[in-house]
Amino acid sequence: MFLRRPLPVGMWLTMQLAALPAMAQEKIIPGDSARPLVLEETPAEKAQADKEEVNLKTSKNHTWFDDLEGHLVVEAGVNGNPWTHTGRNWAQSYVDRANTATLNQITGTLSHPTTDIGGGYGIGFVFEVLYGSDARFNPTIGMGDGNLTGMYQWAPTQAHIDAHLPWLSKGGIDLQIGQQYGIQGFEGTDALERPFYSYNYSSDYIVPFETVGVLATWHMTDTVAWVLGVNAGNSTTFGGAKNNKRPKGYFGVQLTGLADGNLDVAAIAYLGPQQSVYAIGNVANQKMEYVGDILATYKLNDTTSITLNGTYYHDDYLQDDVYGVTTYFAHDFSPSLTFNARGEIFRDNNGQVVGANTSTMSYVNELRGRSYPYDQAPGTTYGELTVGVTYRPEFLKLPRGSFSLRPEVRLDKSLNGTRPFNRVSPTDDPNVNFANNGTNNMFWFSCDAIWSY
Repeated sequence: MFLRRPLPVGMWLTMQLAALPAMAQEKIIPGDSARPLVLEETPAEKAQADKEEVNLKTSKNHTWFDDLEGHLVVEAGVNGNPWTHTGRNWAQSYVDRANTATLNQITGTLSHPTTDIGGGYGIGFVFEVLYGSDARFNPTIGMGDGNLTGMYQWAPTQAHIDAHLPWLSKGGIDLQIGQQYGIQGFEGTDALERPFYSYNYSSDYIVPFETVGVLATWHMTDTVAWVLGVNAGNSTTFGGAKNNKRPKGYFGVQLTGLADGNLDVAAIAYLGPQQSVYAIGNVANQKMEYVGDILATYKLNDTTSITLNGTYYHDDYLQDDVYGVTTYFAHDFSPSLTFNARGEIFRDNNGQVVGANTSTMSYVNELRGRSYPYDQAPGTTYGELTVGVTYRPEFLKLPRGSFSLRPEVRLDKSLNGTRPFNRVSPTDDPNVNFANNGTNNMFWFSCDAIWSY
């Protein structure tokens, strides 16, 4: 079994097309307490603004280092699934432990926005490290993987130089060089980059999560941007740590501001051999993997948006086709309360992709091409429906940062008669359990809390 991880679409920074769905239309920078629904000034504010002088000149003492930014995100959650016999939620990576409270992540980011350095050129950077249970599924092989081996691990998640080149068009070219989140999908790793505590199947199992390489975005016009990237592969580096000798990469297009500024669309493909030579030998250099992803977000009004995400995956070695379609709905009832809904249909044709890693080091060893314990299921068509809210308490007057709660209720169901949920049976292989003697659905509920600064 070869599990795939995102992710999204992650923090994705400059590549994120859709805004943070948990707050409907636009991402909240850590420290903002809520997104106002009306941005117009009051008459009193306008009168005061007319009296004040505006100085747009940069201070002579201002240096490039003055624009350094530091952010911290802490996420902890709990979930309930009283019907499981395994102690786990089937086919979940980050929220795998049933009936358990978990410190998912403490993510620290040090960054500098891409700032003009003269002649139209710009430079910046992002460095980020994650500690918590989520780090079990966020390693990059060759970058400190395996230093911690328990439930709580650490992982460098971003380390890239950002540059702007005033070439080819007015919008120029943006470069990211180094380690960065994958750019496909809608749900990112950072807690603020997704609408729910739990993930959809596509984000857990199809889209590449981490890459190390070069990513270029050419802003051909104000609406059209072309994307091209070359990297070492999913969650691995160059040199001896890479999974095989062949390059991998992205290509695609982003369309923003369509339909009077209400529609954004991205169509991104990722291809290249992904299997490990340490697991299957030199044939890993020839066996291709293909991932196609299309993402469209339409803003119905200032408070409501709909997002559609379709993803397809094929691996020549596994001979498995996997695909899914997910729809998201987000509505702001008030600056402090957002309703979110997610519906998904997801097909794993022969059961080689969807499963459950049963050791804290299973995913790391999978990427390394070593043996690892896991649970497997037959080919299944999964259906998933999740509803929840993001609540940002206005009565909390924190001295620093902002606080959010995200309760959710979720139903997963097999749509083709298999029974992979809540129970597994041993096989002749001591590392493998088979999940087809449980239930055909899994009803569970979760809640996480996020503090961001």
